[in-house]
Amino acid sequence: MSKEPDNTNESVIPTVSEDSNTLGDIRINHSVVASIVRLAALEVGGVAAVGGGFVDGIAEIFSKKGDERGVRVEEDEVGDYRIEIRVILRFGVELAAVATEMQQRIAEQVEKMTSKNVARVNVIIDGVRTNDEEEANEKEDWSEQPHTD
Repeated sequence: MSKEPDNTNESVIPTVSEDSNTLGDIRINHSVVASIVRLAALEVGGVAAVGGGFVDGIAEIFSKKGDERGVRVEEDEVGDYRIEIRVILRFGVELAAVATEMQQRIAEQVEKMTSKNVARVNVIIDGVRTNDEEEANEKEDWSEQPHTD
């Protein structure tokens, strides 16, 4: 996605780079970008969950960074983001269409919010889930809560 400024009366937002700010560097933590990726993915119809695979479940136990679950953010040699996201989709949706929409939505939101380019968005579909499975998971979450009666 190109970042050419349009010649309207809107103010131009500077991009984040070494020469854009004379006061110092601006750096965005990858966990912030991962949060943007997760939220953008969950906005797409047909996405049941981000992460949620066995490996992500184990990682969540040992990590305090729940927002990064299922998302990996790296920068390439020119500073563009390379993103990998693992998802579970709803049963019955067209997997490729939902994944393509996720790629577009994620790239759009990350570029809009960080003013940095996204080189790649790799979507890994780890599974499909029915509505019955989602309801069962929600009930299990409630049943694990301690009772205070």
